[in-house]
Amino acid sequence: MDLQLRSSTDGSFDTEEWLHAVTRGFLRAPRMPEKEVAEWLARSDRGRLRGAFAGDRCVATYRSFDQRLTVPGGTDVPAHAVTGVTVSPGHRRRGLLTRMMTADLAEAKEGGEMLSTLIAAEHGIYGRFGYGPATVSAAYTVEGSEAGLPATWTLPEAEGVVDFHVDGSVVRSAGPELFERFRLLHPGAVSRPARWWGVATGEIARGPEWREPWHVLFRDAEGTVQGMAAFTTDRHWDRGVPDGTATVDWLVATTPTAERALWSAVLSMDWVRRVRADRLPPDALLPDLLPNPRAARVTEANDFLWIRPLDVPAMLRSRGYAVEGELVLEVTDPLGLAGGRFLLTAGPDGADCVPTGRGADLTLDTTALGTLYLGDRPASRLLALGRLAEETPGAVHRADLLLAEPRRAWTPDVF
Repeated sequence: MDLQLRSSTDGSFDTEEWLHAVTRGFLRAPRMPEKEVAEWLARSDRGRLRGAFAGDRCVATYRSFDQRLTVPGGTDVPAHAVTGVTVSPGHRRRGLLTRMMTADLAEAKEGGEMLSTLIAAEHGIYGRFGYGPATVSAAYTVEGSEAGLPATWTLPEAEGVVDFHVDGSVVRSAGPELFERFRLLHPGAVSRPARWWGVATGEIARGPEWREPWHVLFRDAEGTVQGMAAFTTDRHWDRGVPDGTATVDWLVATTPTAERALWSAVLSMDWVRRVRADRLPPDALLPDLLPNPRAARVTEANDFLWIRPLDVPAMLRSRGYAVEGELVLEVTDPLGLAGGRFLLTAGPDGADCVPTGRGADLTLDTTALGTLYLGDRPASRLLALGRLAEETPGAVHRADLLLAEPRRAWTPDVF
């Protein structure tokens, strides 16, 4: 049967079948429940949908949408986000993803986008399209008995107030503003659409596997919300002794005091013997917020957000730089969208980046530039791995100083 590539701008595009194909592709179920289909169609930002259809059946899916990405310097930039990428097992190795992605990225480039983002389920897929891993996500486990917190931990009144069992309506009301303040503190963080808060708090039904989380909120001494967390718990007992685990779904805090208070509050819950969190920064403050940092152990760390340059001068002008410096970058691009030779002149007061005929200091492809962009990994590491070439002696050291960030980039959310 002939395969047809269609987009949501086509009159023949079947969005409901596309949703069922995404559900199948991520092994959630053979079909998305009709109630979820109706809700998604009514409340979601559909963005730009693409699919491959064999007759009436969708066998490959792809979606892109508008996003904001926090970059070094405490600002954010527009991003072209990609998600919902699936190909049916019976239709692989036919170039379906290549055709959908190259067409979408070409349109994004033509439309003036500076970069594209995605979360890679598998490491080996997206490098050939010019994406490079830019952030790392870490999983932590904290053994409460080892943390060193007092058995009857309480927050000093002068520091603020912790509210347990906060209702979802309070989270939906106070959460978006808090998250925007938090997000600008963390290069690599991405914007949360309005619908996110409804899904996270159960206002929007997500199927029988969803469990309503507990919510805890921190207000400082002036009454300002500075932190919030959501977690689920089990009721496991071991030989007559409570042996429960609290799994933190998300935690945002705009101050170290708020972060310490939230972690301590969750660890101090009755029947909770350990706390787990799957998406934290690789250099999370968590261990050092505890009296015994060894109680917090990294159990997993993997690449997370990937970045694909589309307009090199625009993206390099848009981030901040802590020191002054100058580099000429020779950028190659497997898709021919963003290559060229560019002069970057930057410092604490701003940056400029323009095409140049000067000799290159560094030669690298878009995957390496995507990895360097948020400052999470130094150019010297990529040089050691053979992912870039130093054309001018000392250029890698200059790049390390110019692109460095004091804390590692981090993306709190899946999209």
